[in-house]
Amino acid sequence: MPRGPIFQDTYKPQFSGHETFPLRYGWLKKAYDAVAERAGDPNSKTAFTSEDAIARFGVGKNMVSSMRHWATCCGIIADGEGASELTTTELGDQIFGKNGFDPYMEHPASLWLIHWHLAGRPEKTTWHWSFNNFPGATFERERLVRALEKVAEDRAWPRVSATTIRRDVECFLRTYAAKIPSGKTSPEDTLESPLSELGLIKAVGKRDGFRFARGPKSTLGNGVFLYALINFWKHYSTAQTLSFEAIAHEPGSPGRAFLLDENDIADRLLDLEEFTDGAFRWSETAGLKQVFREVSLEEDTALDHAVSDYQPKKTKAAA
Repeated sequence: MPRGPIFQDTYKPQFSGHETFPLRYGWLKKAYDAVAERAGDPNSKTAFTSEDAIARFGVGKNMVSSMRHWATCCGIIADGEGASELTTTELGDQIFGKNGFDPYMEHPASLWLIHWHLAGRPEKTTWHWSFNNFPGATFERERLVRALEKVAEDRAWPRVSATTIRRDVECFLRTYAAKIPSGKTSPEDTLESPLSELGLIKAVGKRDGFRFARGPKSTLGNGVFLYALINFWKHYSTAQTLSFEAIAHEPGSPGRAFLLDENDIADRLLDLEEFTDGAFRWSETAGLKQVFREVSLEEDTALDHAVSDYQPKKTKAAA
């Protein structure tokens, strides 16, 4: 039986909002700045809907809408208290704020955090299902489309058309694998999304062939890994322990979303106790592999761990 948040009765699918444009370089910073400049304004959504929004962002109307969509899905901005208000998030402030760690997204930690918000969390249906529920390692574009159509049909999701799913899959693939240019494609449309730098999806063989690149991820820091682990744990279980099997294989887990193999996950879990000063620790007793936690699963704590990846690594002093 299929598992994960997408298969819960209360789940609401999302296959649109991006206006067919994948996330592009500079968009999150521009969206963040537009909202930050209007902090406290009960009508701050007008930053993306007013007549001068096109001139301010330097892109077309649909792209402006797409920028807001991606900034929201990536956890950089969020709805405010009022119906017409937007606000920056703590994650957005940490990356793009006045004293942000990575305003131009030059550090891999930023890319992994953004990817986690898209693939580790269930709001973006194609993103979450493809990384967490798709059964194969290699696939063709059409196979992914048909598989999602089958999920939508089985779940009886209303107002989900085949055309909408096809466009969403196209956008998904362009997010992680650069679109192959053609004579009808403008230079702007062939630009890679920053998430393509993660190398999670590779083009193989013929034009519509792709492969999920499962294995160790050298640019994924333990701070972002722990951030994802805490996020997953908080939604998955209230227990003080979490099994290796869940961390590695459960839909929505770090193992699934980051396409990690079991050896890499085990190595990271072994480092948890030292990395967190005992707040989290790995145990392997009588064949039972699990992580214990001595702290609550708080978003602020998770983010503190994530931003540690931006700090210079300390080296042990010579004896």
